[in-house]
Amino acid sequence: MLTKKQHELLMFIHDSMKDTDISPSFEEMKEALGLKSKSGIHRLISALVERGYIERLPNRARALRVVCLPEGSDTAAANDSASARSEHNNIGQFTPAPQAETLGIPLYGKIAAGTPIEAIRDEGHTIDIPPSLLGSGQHYALEVNGDSMINAGIQDHDIVIIKKAETCNNGQIVVALVDDNEVTLKRFRRAGSKIILEPENDTHEPRVLDPDRVKVQGHLISLFRQY
Repeated sequence: MLTKKQHELLMFIHDSMKDTDISPSFEEMKEALGLKSKSGIHRLISALVERGYIERLPNRARALRVVCLPEGSDTAAANDSASARSEHNNIGQFTPAPQAETLGIPLYGKIAAGTPIEAIRDEGHTIDIPPSLLGSGQHYALEVNGDSMINAGIQDHDIVIIKKAETCNNGQIVVALVDDNEVTLKRFRRAGSKIILEPENDTHEPRVLDPDRVKVQGHLISLFRQY
C-alpha cells in the first residue's frame, strides 16, 4: 500500500511521461508535490522502486520507467507507455539529460553504532544520493547497526554518508578504525594524551584510547533515511 505522497509522485511521473520517455526532473517533482527538498523526492522514488512500481534504467540520467500503477489506476496506459519506451530504447535513440539527478557512491556495508564491528566492504554495491547531500572530495555510505548515536539523530538502519578523511576536528562524528580491525561510528574527542570515542546514548560508555590505537577513516556529512 502506498502513502499519499508516494501515490502522488507515481501518478505525476506516469502522467509526465505519457508522451515522452524522459522522466520529470527532481526539481519538477519537488514543485509538483510541494516538498522543500529533493532528498524527500529521492526517498519517495526509492520506496516506489522497492515496492516494484517504478524502476531505474541503467546508464541514463533521469531514466525511470513506470512498471505498474496501483489497483484502480489506468494500468493499460502505463503498460503502453512502458512498451513505447522499450521500443524507443531498443533502437538506441536516447535523449540525453544535461546532468544526472543523483550520484552513485559505494555502500560498504554495516557499521556499528554500539559495539564496534568490522565494516563489510563490498565494492559491488552503490547507493544513489542527491548531489545536494554531498560536497567536494570522496564519499562512501555505511548502514548503521545499533542505537548508540540516537541522541545525535542517528538511528538503527540509517544510511550515513561519510567523507573520506584521515583527520577530523574535535567533536566531529567520525568513522574510527580501532586496533586495525574494529570500525565504529562515534563522536571524536581529544582529552590530553588520550582520544575518547563518545556515544550519543546514555546507556553506552565512551571508550578512552591511546592515539596510536585510533585511525580516522572519514567524518559524517549527511544522513539518509528511508521510511
